[in-house]
Amino acid sequence: MRELFKKWNDISLVKRIVIGLIIGIILALTVPTYASPIVIFGSLFVGALKGVAPILVFFLVMTAISQHKSGKKTNMSSIIGLYLLGTFLAGLVAVIASFMFPITLTLGAEVNDIAPPGGVVEVLKNLLMNIVDNPVKALFNANYIGILAWALVLGLALKNSAESTKRMISNVADALSQVVRWIISFAPFGIMGLVFDSIATQGLETLLGYGQLIILLVGSMAFIALVVNPLIVFIAIRKNPYPLVLKCLKDSGITAFFTRSSAANIPVNMGLCHELGLDKDTYSVSIPLGATINMGGAAITISILTLAAVHTLDIQVDRGMALVLSLLSAVSACGASGVAGGSLLLVPLACSLFGIPNDIAMQVVGVGFIVGVIQDSCETALNSSTDVLFTAVAELAKRRKKEIKNVKYSKDTN
Repeated sequence: MRELFKKWNDISLVKRIVIGLIIGIILALTVPTYASPIVIFGSLFVGALKGVAPILVFFLVMTAISQHKSGKKTNMSSIIGLYLLGTFLAGLVAVIASFMFPITLTLGAEVNDIAPPGGVVEVLKNLLMNIVDNPVKALFNANYIGILAWALVLGLALKNSAESTKRMISNVADALSQVVRWIISFAPFGIMGLVFDSIATQGLETLLGYGQLIILLVGSMAFIALVVNPLIVFIAIRKNPYPLVLKCLKDSGITAFFTRSSAANIPVNMGLCHELGLDKDTYSVSIPLGATINMGGAAITISILTLAAVHTLDIQVDRGMALVLSLLSAVSACGASGVAGGSLLLVPLACSLFGIPNDIAMQVVGVGFIVGVIQDSCETALNSSTDVLFTAVAELAKRRKKEIKNVKYSKDTN
């Protein structure tokens, strides 16, 4: 048994996940009744990730801030600028794609017992209230905006504390990162249970019935990942962007796709940043921050589902309103983690721009939950891999500017 376990662990995680995925699909299509107990694997996997992710973010950010050396410059302003630019461009691309390939929906998928925000002001208010939330409550409810805020404050307060205290906090952060790695190592079994549950309860026919919508969502996300993001990278570093882009997608995006949690993918991203030789003082803050506000995938989801409702109801939209939708989806996406239900619950807010009644908008949210098996995975993969990509781009661009400055200085002195 020990030898078998060792051989299993020697197989790469991605290959193990694919094996679990295939087994889950086969069992769901052949013996769904007899194999139903494996659903518990998916529930345990998701529950474990949800349980450890909030406290992991809290300690990682607090450790990074408390150990930051005063006077040492970071690229945080550039990284935040890239996060916001990437999110806006994602929303804009989704709007353009929705007009090029208009999708109509067969509504009727109801969603009960959830209340969408009433407007942009309410979203911003929720965002601010989440910042000052009780820290214990924030951890309990996985309020990442509040967790981030308290981690920043406590990290600043601990900057002048004893080195032994800082070392202890750092050790806790390292231990929590190791716990996440252990949980992710069980991903093949969790994925098997999740895929089995999705197909056994909804059926492949249900997903295929929304095939056009899924293709538009995934296609827009792929366009951002493989065209827009590489263009941003090229402009910043003036080199072939694809080696870096593809590495981020392979090493970060694949695990994020299956875990469906940007927060749980933080240790993977931190390890990738270390492998890329990036500044730890920068990425130890930018990666947890990106898991909270870098939401290009969410902006795509909000824009496409909203315009699908618009096309279904045959509402005419001019370019000005389309641009406003791009901005609104970007702003809303940044606050998605502070709103119960994530990006899907912000669709009614965007629908209100076009006068779409709330009951119809909530039916669109119901459609979103149906395709969420694929949409949420792709959305998380895009969001998480871009966290590393933009962190790397900011540092590489800074190094390039420094090299140009040094070359210019040497020419002037000669």
